[in-house]
Amino acid sequence: MVDKFSDVPNSQLRAMIDEWIHSSRERDMLKDHLIDGMTYEKMAEKYDVSVRWMKHLMCKDMRKLISHK
Repeated sequence: MVDKFSDVPNSQLRAMIDEWIHSSRERDMLKDHLIDGMTYEKMAEKYDVSVRWMKHLMCKDMRKLISHK
């Protein structure tokens, strides 16, 4: 799903995340993943959640971004 954003400039991606993702924590997570390239495993450790939960959150939020792209 990340490849759906490969053609989007980082500045535009940041603006999309800020506009459509309402949770500040999830905004930070998405930026870590989509802009900084952080893995689910590293993010799960950073945010103290399971890798499975991290994948769930990222898929949910990326679907939201795709619907507004």
